[in-house]
Amino acid sequence: MALVEVGRFDRNLANIIVGRLESDGIPALAFDGGASIADGSWLLIPVRVMVDEADEAKARAVIGTAA
Repeated sequence: MALVEVGRFDRNLANIIVGRLESDGIPALAFDGGASIADGSWLLIPVRVMVDEADEAKARAVIGTAA
């Protein structure tokens, strides 16, 4: 399983997108959600939504991002 990034989003939207992808049967992960939370800059760091490379095209179609 090789993961690919399908987009970077604010923390809340990334988690919504992960849920949307998973509801369509596409396993997804949100990376970097806890980055720099200790120093208060967590709102400034985008969260990467990752899927298996085999699901990339379908995931991009669901969330509407181009490769």
